[in-house]
Amino acid sequence: MVRVTFLHPDLGIGGAERLVVDAALALKHHGHDVNFVTSHHDKSHCFDETKDGTFEVTVVGDWLPRHVFGRFFAICAYFRMMYAALYIILKGDVPDIVFCDLVSACIPILKLRVPVVVFYCHHPDQVLTSYESQLKKLYRAPINYLEEITTGLADKVFVNSVYTKSVYKKTFKRLNAESTEVLCPSINTAFFDRVHILTMERVLDKRMLSDTCFLLSINRYERKKELSTAIEALADLKNLLSKEEFRKVYLIMAGGYDKRVEENVEYYLELNALADELGVASKIFFLRSPTDIEKVSILVNCDVLIYTPPNEHFGIVPLEAMYASKPVVAHDSGGPKESVVDGITGFLVEKTSFAEKLAVLIKDESLRRQFGEAGKNVFLEKFSFQAFSEKLNSSILDVYDKKRR
Repeated sequence: MVRVTFLHPDLGIGGAERLVVDAALALKHHGHDVNFVTSHHDKSHCFDETKDGTFEVTVVGDWLPRHVFGRFFAICAYFRMMYAALYIILKGDVPDIVFCDLVSACIPILKLRVPVVVFYCHHPDQVLTSYESQLKKLYRAPINYLEEITTGLADKVFVNSVYTKSVYKKTFKRLNAESTEVLCPSINTAFFDRVHILTMERVLDKRMLSDTCFLLSINRYERKKELSTAIEALADLKNLLSKEEFRKVYLIMAGGYDKRVEENVEYYLELNALADELGVASKIFFLRSPTDIEKVSILVNCDVLIYTPPNEHFGIVPLEAMYASKPVVAHDSGGPKESVVDGITGFLVEKTSFAEKLAVLIKDESLRRQFGEAGKNVFLEKFSFQAFSEKLNSSILDVYDKKRR
């Protein structure tokens, strides 16, 4: 048994947060002593395992600013994580391993006392940033350099997909990308299996017709997720389906929403306005930060999952849909190309082709079942929680033993 601390910037609701929670569950299952340190933890906006006593969660430095007059988010995030790292090394009981992600600037501080530091690279941050001005380029230059150098100081670096590994290699030219290990996320299937499934009517608080066909999109309310594609596809279906077929189709837009994040608030309003403009507002249900039980319920009760982000680093939602035996229509780029098998478990499409493939699945219930069953099989063969757990455990114990020797 080893003592493992997970250091994460904000234990909210999102793919990165789901990954670290699942990684913590995996290591706890193997008998390790696991806890969390974070800069922010809102119990009304987090995963259940971080508030129900499953893990001890310590919040450090939440008083530090997240931005300065709406700018300098990266610098503030670095200082918040570095402050949390100082807490870890200065407290009496230093862990054997610290598993951190998203912000690598804390790694040099952790290395002062922590035997093993593991970094999980969801995607290089500098690739996710826009460089709209020369001033922004100057501001980001030292930050980007620091990101690369500090990432290279980790004793072990995981990446979430083969796609992310290729981006890592192109971005961090000073580092040896071959030493990174691909650790694809999984999902906590035990929770899926034991949760009490709510009816769609209960989740949506609205009575629905028995033959309703539910399309589902799950993603944070961020512009880079291109959620508007799902709404546009729904509008296009009016021309691809008969009036009777379109009558039964509804779209559920569910995703993480944090009122502290200006983009979440703005984009949510933009999507509602787009639905009005395209004349499909009455056929869309917007769910902001659904609970874990609500999320599983809408996955189990939906008919097709729509996954719109282009060049997504990996994408945990398609796996959740596959485990729930649902077909997936996803953008033909990034991580989904490693999880969705085109023509077998769903469709990989360009942005303009979502409606066309959705129409095929809406019209053919047997094909939906066929894709769903194939998706469940692919998940169990390649992405099971047990396989994820075993690989993570053996990898960190291996690096820990080598450091001890």
